[in-house]
Amino acid sequence: MFKKVFPLSAILSLRFLGLFLVLPVISVYALELEGSTPLLVGIVVGGYALTQALFQVPFGAMSDKIGRKPTLLVGLVIFLIGSIICAFTSDIYTLMVGRFLQGAGAIGSVIAAMISDLVEEEIRGKAMAIMGASIAMSFALAMGLGPVLGAKFGVGFLFTLTAVFAFLAIILLFTKVPTPPKIKHTYHAKAKISDILKDPNLLNMIIINAMQKGLMTVAFVLIPIILTSDDFAWQKSDLYMAYMPAMVFGLAAMGPAAVFGEKYNKPKEIFLLSIALFIGSFLIMGLTSSSTLFIIGVVMFFIAFNMMEPLVQSMVTKFAKVHQKGAALGIANSVAYFSTFVGGTSAGLLWGMSDRETIGVSIAAVAGIWLLWTLKLQNPTKYSHLYISQDDIDISKLENLENEHIAEWYINESENLVIVKYVANAIEEEVLKGKISK
Repeated sequence: MFKKVFPLSAILSLRFLGLFLVLPVISVYALELEGSTPLLVGIVVGGYALTQALFQVPFGAMSDKIGRKPTLLVGLVIFLIGSIICAFTSDIYTLMVGRFLQGAGAIGSVIAAMISDLVEEEIRGKAMAIMGASIAMSFALAMGLGPVLGAKFGVGFLFTLTAVFAFLAIILLFTKVPTPPKIKHTYHAKAKISDILKDPNLLNMIIINAMQKGLMTVAFVLIPIILTSDDFAWQKSDLYMAYMPAMVFGLAAMGPAAVFGEKYNKPKEIFLLSIALFIGSFLIMGLTSSSTLFIIGVVMFFIAFNMMEPLVQSMVTKFAKVHQKGAALGIANSVAYFSTFVGGTSAGLLWGMSDRETIGVSIAAVAGIWLLWTLKLQNPTKYSHLYISQDDIDISKLENLENEHIAEWYINESENLVIVKYVANAIEEEVLKGKISK
């Protein structure tokens, strides 16, 4: 599994490392450019999330039609071009174009879908945990290196590094990433957005993903502002004392949450616990006057976020049919990126309009409503998978296979296998084989 997942995780990590490197310094840099205004600077910073939201669904759907690798190549090339434009710009408008192009290379959902193609469903949660952990490590590394490298070499150098990372990712794509199996699924209709949104569990997962990502940007806007405000009077150089323990505890919580959610099939319980921690974290950060308690609130937030992270993508692929995976992940990530933009914008507006206590309580109240909504989520049905050679199958029997305990079947043409997804403990494997064998 690791050999299949690591190259894809490395590609995504290189992309995110480049994006994260500029986050601590891009607003200051943008303000110095020709034609800059505060509004345009805000568009430069948040516009990336908007184009990510716009292009997640098209990229996911395109990967279902033309294949994962060609789609990844297109996304990485667009991202590379955007990074080069950002590196050599001298005015705010050109930088804006570059940032929009960076976001337009929206390959996150494609990589998640490709992992679901390459990795058996039974261990997919671990694969998603590896991917999530690699992104978290990229973020931690970027937060430490970005300000240092930016101050010494300039922000243009950071964008140049981002372009180099994109080029390295393309090399990895064609030298280390295995070709996913060619899947012939049982459905003839296209993956319709309406069908995905009508599925209550998929809709719940889209909402969970959106709320998690929206609260992330709320936190990253508010935490440094609050700590450096008159309430706590921290220096900017001291912020690592809040972020580092939070990152450590957050990463430590990710593994056990993935195991409990996947192995014991209890993702709903993990989500509810995470939301409860979100509520507690914002209440603490909003109401406490103690730096120690505030840091505890930050740690609680990161634990909640990282407990959810490896499960969200995996659950979307479990609830979606084979032909829906790319589109479903595209919708989920598109909505999440839009929520990322809305979360950051809303946090800024709230900070200018209200006090810290009201903001903390208000966000906790919204999370409380989210908690009640999530009670409707169902844990996924526990499925088993029958893998049988296509040569041993009577195709007419397979095409007429109908049973309430069979979710779907599909053919892995690359490996000459038929895969039947059925409810565990409801059908005996040998009985199922007898129904479709020659």
